[in-house]
Amino acid sequence: MNESATIRNMLQSKTIAVIGLSEDPFKPSHSVSAYMQSHGYRILPINPSADTILGEPCYPSLSALPLKPDLVNVFRLPKFIPAIVDEMIALDLKSLWVQLGIRNPEAAATAEAAGIATVMDRCILIEHQRLG
Repeated sequence: MNESATIRNMLQSKTIAVIGLSEDPFKPSHSVSAYMQSHGYRILPINPSADTILGEPCYPSLSALPLKPDLVNVFRLPKFIPAIVDEMIALDLKSLWVQLGIRNPEAAATAEAAGIATVMDRCILIEHQRLG
């Protein structure tokens, strides 16, 4: 599947786990997630240092989620992506979106080899607006 088709497919998701979602409304992770939430997506914040963000309870990790998200959206430094991919493989999660400006080619290769659809260095808000 080409990247454009992968992006379109991922935007059909209903639940998005957001790793690195900040409580700070001026941070991109917050404003992007608020936008996606306002467009009907259920946001599942992954932030071990917060109780709730955007009206949703926060979880310390993907494994702590009470349900399986359709998509994992990542706002973390490239060095954290391999561990996220490993956790996704262990949980059999199938869609990884790594936000604009963040790349880890080795982690992307590992994810894709495990059957995880992967988009890196793209903003989900920009793509949603572009394709919406």
